Amino acid sequence: MPPSIYFPQTNPSHAQRDRLYPFSNGNLPSAVNEKLHNRHFGPWVLTRTVPLPGSRKRRLRVCYPNTSRVHQFAVARFGQKKGTLVFGLLLLLCIVLILGGLFSGVRAVVRNDSTLVFRREELQRIWKWEIESGHYPSRREIPPQLLLNQEYNNPSLPPPQGSTARSPTSGVTSTNPMGPRRRYLNANNFTESIEYPPRPVPGSVADLDRIMDHCDFSQKKYVRDCHEFLRAGAGLDNTIRFRRAGSEEMSYIYVEEADNTTAPFVITPPDQPATTGTPLPELKLKAGVEWEAPLKLDAPDTYRPHYDLPNPPCDEDSPRIFHMFWAGPFTDKPYMAILSFLFTQNTGLHLPRGSIDDKVCRPQLWLWINPGSASSVPNQSITREMFDSLKSNPWSAPFLHPRFKDVVNFKLWNTTEQLDGIPEIKNDWAKLTSLFNSGGHKYNVPIPVAEGEEEEGMTATTTRARSKDEQRAGSQSASTYDKLSVIMSDIARFVLCHQYGGIYLDADTIFLRDWEELWGWKGAFAYRWSRLPRYNTAVLRLGKKSALGSFIFRTALKNDMDVHPFKLSVYAKQAMVDNLLLRLPDALFDPAWLNTEDYQLDRPAQPLFTTFLAFFDTPAPDNGSPASLGFSGFFRGAFSYHFHNYWWKPFDPARNWPDLGPRFIAGEKKARKEALASATLKAQLNTPPDVDTVTAFADRLEDDKRDLDWATVMKRTFESYMRGERPNMYGESLVW
Repeated sequence: MPPSIYFPQTNPSHAQRDRLYPFSNGNLPSAVNEKLHNRHFGPWVLTRTVPLPGSRKRRLRVCYPNTSRVHQFAVARFGQKKGTLVFGLLLLLCIVLILGGLFSGVRAVVRNDSTLVFRREELQRIWKWEIESGHYPSRREIPPQLLLNQEYNNPSLPPPQGSTARSPTSGVTSTNPMGPRRRYLNANNFTESIEYPPRPVPGSVADLDRIMDHCDFSQKKYVRDCHEFLRAGAGLDNTIRFRRAGSEEMSYIYVEEADNTTAPFVITPPDQPATTGTPLPELKLKAGVEWEAPLKLDAPDTYRPHYDLPNPPCDEDSPRIFHMFWAGPFTDKPYMAILSFLFTQNTGLHLPRGSIDDKVCRPQLWLWINPGSASSVPNQSITREMFDSLKSNPWSAPFLHPRFKDVVNFKLWNTTEQLDGIPEIKNDWAKLTSLFNSGGHKYNVPIPVAEGEEEEGMTATTTRARSKDEQRAGSQSASTYDKLSVIMSDIARFVLCHQYGGIYLDADTIFLRDWEELWGWKGAFAYRWSRLPRYNTAVLRLGKKSALGSFIFRTALKNDMDVHPFKLSVYAKQAMVDNLLLRLPDALFDPAWLNTEDYQLDRPAQPLFTTFLAFFDTPAPDNGSPASLGFSGFFRGAFSYHFHNYWWKPFDPARNWPDLGPRFIAGEKKARKEALASATLKAQLNTPPDVDTVTAFADRLEDDKRDLDWATVMKRTFESYMRGERPNMYGESLVW
């Protein structure tokens, strides 16, 4: 049967239309047009399978657009001529996009994205300096691309038992271990007290290689298991100890012993450089710059084990200083950081005033304060003004008490002075158009203030911020976040560690245990950016005036002074020095991070935080835990907790003042009065609006929050220690 002229089997062409409908002038009858418009021309996407190379049974399924369907849709929608034109334009656009993508990919390969400014010989020299200074107490492999032709002497790593001689080969990837013997401590022998965990042994060292074996996220290690390993090896599980098979495998803390019976390796120098006849891997120089001149390095540090140090056993090359940076008014956030430091670290506050224990090196906390806007430079009287402000602030005044002398130190941050103190950049940083740069977010160098235009706290020779963002100091909410102070702290941490030595921590950190064993490890470290294999420098250990620090400053200077952690990761990787700056698991310092990004929720760390806000506003199903578990139930085993900003969230909304007892009652009264002036707090506490004096206020249980959040429990725990109502986490009471 011939096809009907009203229901043709194929879509008619122009010639067919003229033949079938000689009197239509190219237009189909309306009924036929409707049928053609509603006709199904196949799916939008077609699939085809192609065989995989090397496999007879498996085939690859490939999806691609159905061009016929697209064309028919365009014709039905716009008509034959316009539809064909639209289809042609779409096809041309797709071709342009595909070719553009291919060209971009080729250009990305060809483009020089290198940040490297040092030759291979200089990178070898940096490694040599760090290893011989004892800053590499590790058996991790040295990148073979460095093409070392000898093993550098490593005074911080003991040789394996029974080894006597070894000759290096081409591309040496190890060091010559010639350090003292290590004796690992068995945590099951810590039986001094069942009520409180023991203080770390003075001079003990955490073997970060072993910690990496049990905690490295990239090796699919769980934060929960890492914390068990950390607390068991340090004896922090004293009250909940239970038998575990192979308890010696939990040991990661060691002491170095003077009676080293192991013979060091005898190195046989090669007859010729190991690189002879070996093609050198290319090192790509950053575009637009020249290779850096050799660094001006002092002689390597003299590595001195703990038993070889004087009394007290403090190493001048590795001072025990915790650095923090703060801008704006002093609040409960640095207050909590300092309280946690006093509650956990071995500061000697449990001993009578004036007594000296020369067997222990006491750590200090240096809080660096930028009192004005983040980019301003203080005048000559600003130091006195800073201390006057600290004395009048209830949150900071307690730490100016003579009892905390040489324990907590407030330091004035002066950008010009500090950057001029770094030889690697002192002659160049002022020439930059954008000094404050973090991950591409730049702030211009402040402009000079003309005569007669001085602002309060500034002189004509100082500077004025260029924008309102730069003038703001401190953060009152997420919408008024002080970005510049955060960016400024990115460079401050490197300046402070390089200039003075020590460990930098962000001020949104609380200490959870003694860091004695981390001080014993002389190498540099930061920690991992959650799931990403990049650095987070919220905790940063860097050697004083080290070769690695010099490398970082010179490299950053040639890369727009960008020291954002992501950029630092690129610098270190391209220069093959990333093993010198060990990237520790975030389980040690930021234990909630992976859970907040929906990782490891099948076996989460405890307590379980799916958001960082849960620390301040603990969800109702979980907020019975803080008060019942207390400090000991909060990420036990981790060294610290990073709550990631939230500067505007009070730790204790119902008692948003320092509660330190009669000794500091004046500051408490002042803070109480200021808190009661808040309408929000008045409504929360059912306080009459006419209450304007502290003496009229009485603490009532009904005004307190029934279920305390974790942040509140931590604050009140530290304050009870300061009031003398309980000892610190190691059973030591504060002696005034």
